[in-house]
Amino acid sequence: MKSPLRKESDIGSSRKPRQLFGTDGIRGKAGQLLTPALAMQVGFWAGKVLQQEAGRPGPFMMGQDSRCSSDMLAMSLASGLTAAGLDVWNMGLCPTPAVAYLTHRTEALGGVMISASHNPPEDNGIKFFGADGAKLSLGIQQAIEDRLYSSSIESVTGHIWGRHHHRSDLTQVYLESLQTPFNANLTLQGMKIVLDLAWGAATQLAPDLFRQMGAEVICLHDRPDGTRINVNCGSTHLETLREAVVSCSADIGFAFDGDADRVLAIDCSGRTVDGDYILYLWGQHLKQAQKLPNNTIVATVMSNLGFERAWQKQGGQLVRAAVGDQYVHAEMLNHNAMLGGEQSGHILCRHYGIGGDGLQTALHIAAIVKQAGVPIRVLVDASFATYPQLLRNVRVEDRDRRCRWQECEPLQAAICEAEAAMGDRGRILVRASGTEPLIRVMVEAADFSAVHHWCDRLVDVVNCHLAN
Repeated sequence: MKSPLRKESDIGSSRKPRQLFGTDGIRGKAGQLLTPALAMQVGFWAGKVLQQEAGRPGPFMMGQDSRCSSDMLAMSLASGLTAAGLDVWNMGLCPTPAVAYLTHRTEALGGVMISASHNPPEDNGIKFFGADGAKLSLGIQQAIEDRLYSSSIESVTGHIWGRHHHRSDLTQVYLESLQTPFNANLTLQGMKIVLDLAWGAATQLAPDLFRQMGAEVICLHDRPDGTRINVNCGSTHLETLREAVVSCSADIGFAFDGDADRVLAIDCSGRTVDGDYILYLWGQHLKQAQKLPNNTIVATVMSNLGFERAWQKQGGQLVRAAVGDQYVHAEMLNHNAMLGGEQSGHILCRHYGIGGDGLQTALHIAAIVKQAGVPIRVLVDASFATYPQLLRNVRVEDRDRRCRWQECEPLQAAICEAEAAMGDRGRILVRASGTEPLIRVMVEAADFSAVHHWCDRLVDVVNCHLAN
């Protein structure tokens, strides 16, 4: 049987097929790129490659978000993994960080999460983790792809089959682990917290977590609904949460994305507390506790200049990584940093875990506010003022154009013109999204009018020369 990934023109040819893994696993339209046949083969070859890398057998952890296509992909992946001889421990609906944590804490050979994170309901994704709970290295991803394109399942299957086990009980182990770092005397009693659960993976766990810690909890979008996941809610649409926090006179609100590996906050006045502020506040807390080596925080090229300069005034160092939590994680290891993350709310703290964890981050920020004894608005006011920043997304369906945007001479000329005009009082970042068919244009400067002018100019050039 030929691989469904391979076109006839690719078979027996030296031409390399399109890259399957992106910056956050395999992501695309369910039923188009992500078919049952593809998921089965991905599961099979991931199982084979990871067994070979580890040199041992073991179970494979699995979780999913609430998307309507997640059951289909879960069953197909499980078929491939069990055909590869691995037992599957399927936790069902759970956050991505639960899969990563339990993969690391058990004898699991690896883990897989079925989710497209903050993407719309029609998308889905497959994210793999190694036995250490970290995302797969580029080398292992490439090995899986190479096997997908070069072999068929039938030619290598044996007679040892894995079993499929429903293990929803393991989510409680993860929930308990989130509370373990806190002193038994710490409680969130007296705090009113609003949670926007985005109809997604955190709907069953997040309310219990905050109630068990003593908070009064108000929930929005708190049922698993694959037709509405991330639609006008969650971390990419904060309007409803903002209204609820203000109208309910809540202390703080938290908005998760569909798989709950990221979170953004709303303070009591309705202001957004993004990943830069979260890093700054958590960084200060760790610094005071002498748990921040060299006072280093790893952020990304998207993080605001105001954050960077304020942290430097605190005697800290801000290291910038490419966008994507795997790049943040790599720079954290390179600089022995314990805290890092993205402006979008994907925060990693190596004291408590390996990857980004929205529930973990929200709980720690709530605890910092509680211990400070002042509203989060006061903590944010005392932190830093952001430089005006504008991010615009331009849809570019043609993959080749999107990936080769740096070769577009009119765009490069426009970028050089803008950088020369703003000098050291501004920044420009243009990049292709690793998860969506978008070119992202970000302009940041001390002068608000310059931000709008140059962002409009660059977006026009992208639309003219790449999108059409």
